[in-house]
Amino acid sequence: MKKQIASVIICVMAVPLLSGCWTLVAAGAGAYGGYKMKENGYTLQSPIAKEKKSDK
Repeated sequence: MKKQIASVIICVMAVPLLSGCWTLVAAGAGAYGGYKMKENGYTLQSPIAKEKKSDK
């Protein structure tokens, strides 16, 4: 019985510790994907762009 309780406590404590790691893994994968896309000629545009002044 004590072994089962210890296993549950370890699992409950491990979940918050791993959640931060998964966030870093996902961010790293996204950064790598963006780098590879840039290498192949793709570009990303910001949804907020500064308007250029016309010469009128």
